[in-house]
Amino acid sequence: MRTRVTDLFGIELPIFAFSHCRDVVAAVSRAGGMGVLGALYFTPEELEMELKWIDDHVDGKPYGVDVVMPASYEGADFPPEELVSRLQGMIPDGHRSFVENLLAEHGVPPLSDDADPGKVLLGWTDATARPQVEVALRHPIALLANALGPPPADVVELAHAQGVKVAALASTPRHAVKQAEVGVDVVVAQGTEAGGHTGEISTMVLIPQVVDALRGAGPDGSDVPVLAAGGIGGGRQMAAGMALGAEGVWTGSIWLTVEEADTPELAKRRILSATSRDTVRSRSWTGKPARLLRNEWTDAWEAESSPGTLPMPLQFMLVSDALRRIGRSDAAELATFPAGQIIGTMNQVKSARDVVFEMVEEYIEAMERLGRITES
Repeated sequence: MRTRVTDLFGIELPIFAFSHCRDVVAAVSRAGGMGVLGALYFTPEELEMELKWIDDHVDGKPYGVDVVMPASYEGADFPPEELVSRLQGMIPDGHRSFVENLLAEHGVPPLSDDADPGKVLLGWTDATARPQVEVALRHPIALLANALGPPPADVVELAHAQGVKVAALASTPRHAVKQAEVGVDVVVAQGTEAGGHTGEISTMVLIPQVVDALRGAGPDGSDVPVLAAGGIGGGRQMAAGMALGAEGVWTGSIWLTVEEADTPELAKRRILSATSRDTVRSRSWTGKPARLLRNEWTDAWEAESSPGTLPMPLQFMLVSDALRRIGRSDAAELATFPAGQIIGTMNQVKSARDVVFEMVEEYIEAMERLGRITES
């Protein structure tokens, strides 16, 4: 399965696996694809440990790191040393009361006095993501990806100077062009079916639009390679993405239930039993639209009594402790999790290696079927 993307990264299969779990990342890379570690939830010190582990367990295979450096967010002009305190001061008391009342209605207890303080900001800002980039570039990564908006031009230049390719996610053709303008090597065209942050255009419609928009958009006048994302969990979806002009696939949700995944057990059980209708695009997690498991938490933020969500990163700062409290309670009806519509086909736990190989086998079968149609 050779495409420009496999040649670009020296991988056997054009299958990219986004995961916050280092075991999944290493397993997919060893299987011939490319695992990409989501750095969002890690402090720089934690990220250093995660990447050191991957270095030791990936058998020299290429892997990548995904950061979140949004193009716009509240507090972008605040001094880094004042960022958290000034952002906390921007959260209205009414929103805090709404969250507390929602938790009380469902009997969610407060955190214990000896509970760790948690992470209220994560890598949602330029100031908090740059240290993650610095850590990532100290390791032999092959790819640095940005999940929200075009990465800063200086970050692209820094990665290129160290021989690291850069990718970025786009949910519209216009966004894809902006990514190309800052010099990214690969654009991930992500349809609305995807889990986590996503736009409104479906994958089937988006991929050919992005492919067309990026013709001749490379620095040397070449076409910028595109990866298809959103609702891709098997070889048939992979074949469809390639038929639409993509040169590989970017996958995420399908790794949430593999044997190696560290997905919380409650979320894993819900995903395995869910249908494709059990997700919803909601701002209740980060302030930007993200596809989550639908439940009483997401419904509450859409109700008339809701004060409305806050812009990034204020929304996550508002709800971070609440999400931790829910995770430590029996309030399953409030436990949400980023997940895409492909979960409707995910009802069995498999190894990451098996998922990769089954995807390849199904892709080959799909292409052979198309070949028979063409010949008839």
